[in-house]
Amino acid sequence: MTQFGEELDANHPGFLDKEYRKRRSQIAQADKSYRLGMKIPKVSYVQSENSTWKTIYETMEPLRNKYACNEFLNAFSAMEASGILKADHIPQLQTLDDYLNDRTGWRIRPVSGLVSPRNFLNALAVRVFHSTQYIRHHDQPLYTPEPDICHEVLGHIPMLCDPGFAAFSQEIGLASLGASDDDIQRLARCYWFTVEFGLCKQDGDVKAYGAGVLSSYGEIEHAIMGSEARTLVDWDPMVASQTDYPITEYQPLYFVANNFTEARHKLVDFTSKEIKRPFGTFFNDERNEVSITWQ
Repeated sequence: MTQFGEELDANHPGFLDKEYRKRRSQIAQADKSYRLGMKIPKVSYVQSENSTWKTIYETMEPLRNKYACNEFLNAFSAMEASGILKADHIPQLQTLDDYLNDRTGWRIRPVSGLVSPRNFLNALAVRVFHSTQYIRHHDQPLYTPEPDICHEVLGHIPMLCDPGFAAFSQEIGLASLGASDDDIQRLARCYWFTVEFGLCKQDGDVKAYGAGVLSSYGEIEHAIMGSEARTLVDWDPMVASQTDYPITEYQPLYFVANNFTEARHKLVDFTSKEIKRPFGTFFNDERNEVSITWQ
């Protein structure tokens, strides 16, 4: 659920940088030509972009090793061992797409800008994740007001390599099919408080699994280090679905799950009771498609 895309807000770090805006537009135009089933357009990242990536990669390394959940660390280590993730250059989405599909059956679709909550969530139902390819402005490498390639690759994609988390993400998508506009908003809030900013309990500690926490230097310390400006509560999809959140500042509230299996069961129980549709949905693995059961 991208916020800016090609058109930047006046408060964006790159708003006044004509070269940066031109570069983003070039990447966006290439992604606009993409259709499902095609090879993802290759981006020849320049030295300044790879330098920004390296700064973020290396700055976040000690924090993710200390505060990331085991599922993320296992997936990230495997991606590094395979040579897909390296500090010195930004990986291509097509390489990541092939890797991810081999592990959990998910695919990556490049996007040039704004994706509506309904389209974004609907895609999760068929195991498709929308991803940007442009990178944040080099003047502020540790801050971005929107998703960028660093957020996607250093946050979302390793988690989608974990079967349990991937299944949890897909449940949100399945519940969104045929949902009302109000229910789409409720599900988008659930997505925000889990996939983007979720925390979990592991080995007696609170760990991060949300991409917005895992890919942000400031957010991960704010969330995990016990800041007085934030509150931790148990994962409750009913409460999450009714709770608004800030977009351009640190989160004041985080939901903490015991594990992904329980988190998924709570989500399914919530959607089955609260998301009103004349049909049910499930994913048919053998046919690799969504099936509908009329109620």
